[in-house]
Amino acid sequence: MNWKVSYLPEANKDLERLDNSQKLLVLKAVAKVSSNPKSKSEGGYGTPLGNRNTAKLADLFKIKLKRSGLRIVYKLVRTNDEMLIIIVGARADNEVYIEADRRIHKRTSL
Repeated sequence: MNWKVSYLPEANKDLERLDNSQKLLVLKAVAKVSSNPKSKSEGGYGTPLGNRNTAKLADLFKIKLKRSGLRIVYKLVRTNDEMLIIIVGARADNEVYIEADRRIHKRTSL
């Protein structure tokens, strides 16, 4: 069963800024992970994030695209079987995680 995938408006803009090859990599990775986005400890593909000095990311997960240097941060909305993409970006000195923290706390209902 695939989970429903939705994007924050900012994450949609992140995706649009990528070149076509990067966009395809992201969409392919999201499609694969959406089949089971739960944490690896639950038998899924998700890598859980934790709280850090710079960002509070508990309850969020990441997808790492190592070759392209991209990170995708998402949240599971288990009541709706929804995978909410928070940010798509390059991992540059944890900036992607700091921005994910900002976006998630901007929307306190998430």
